Amino acid sequence: MKALVFDSFGDADVLRYREIDEPVLGVGQALIRMKAIGLNFADIYRRRGNYHLVGDPPYVLGYEGAGVVVAINADDTRYKVGDRVAFADSPHANAEYVAVPLDHLIRLPDDISFESASAVLLQGLTAQYLLRDSHRLVKGESVLVHAAAGGVGLYLTQLAKSEGAFVVGLVSTELKRRAVLEAGADLVLLSGSDWVDVGRAATPGGLGFDVVYDSVGITLRDSLRVARMGGHVVFYGMSGGDPAPVDPRLLMDESKSLTGGDLWNVLTSAEERIARSNALFAMISAGKLRVQVAKSFALSDGAEAHRLLESRQVIGKVLLIPG
Repeated sequence: MKALVFDSFGDADVLRYREIDEPVLGVGQALIRMKAIGLNFADIYRRRGNYHLVGDPPYVLGYEGAGVVVAINADDTRYKVGDRVAFADSPHANAEYVAVPLDHLIRLPDDISFESASAVLLQGLTAQYLLRDSHRLVKGESVLVHAAAGGVGLYLTQLAKSEGAFVVGLVSTELKRRAVLEAGADLVLLSGSDWVDVGRAATPGGLGFDVVYDSVGITLRDSLRVARMGGHVVFYGMSGGDPAPVDPRLLMDESKSLTGGDLWNVLTSAEERIARSNALFAMISAGKLRVQVAKSFALSDGAEAHRLLESRQVIGKVLLIPG
């Protein structure tokens, strides 16, 4: 089969599209013929070598995608050959065929396309747990979303508004600002401006945000500054670089809290994956959650897709489509 692989860590130039062995199914796995694959910043971290990656070269990136079941190695009736399925947390997705544990599969409703599933699952489930598990959002709370025009950011904005929050987005360009306003944000600030002071002033009483969602990393100290006394910062990514160390005395002095978040810690069972995914699918079907694809690339053009995502000029999701 063909796959997007790399043998050493580095920039996008290390990626190669070439033939490798088709996966051998283990017990309890299904073989999926991939139709669409989601590209995420975690793939870039792994390619650079600063994020956990299991196994030996050639490395195959990707944890999210959708396709059709073509074989099953299990005495299990949950799925059958021909089923349309997706997954958000199984490795080696950047290939024509992927072996996926049955417990990680999610059946697709008829009205959810392979592309929509690959664009919403990992990032939509991330936004969902950030609002449900990392910080239990309460109606009327004020929320700041970093990188609000990115995949998770757009879903966070939409979901937070659906819960009755006051949402402020932070973006890097005017074009992204318009996209986040269209997603429902009450206010969108440019990251190159004095956003800390302006953002704080926009909150009720000018006291700061109840919760700040930071996926940029290098902005973590400013996120703590813009949170209100007793406020909460949720750190779940480092697209802009590693954060500077935080003195815990700052948290103590202003009664603030800092939480880390990782989707893998909440997708703990087949039932959790299915229930959480079905909630997202239902919102899409009802028109309450809009899926936005920035651009689709052939899997063979994966290096170009990586460069686009790294440029931070993306509004929405980048997809890879196998040949």
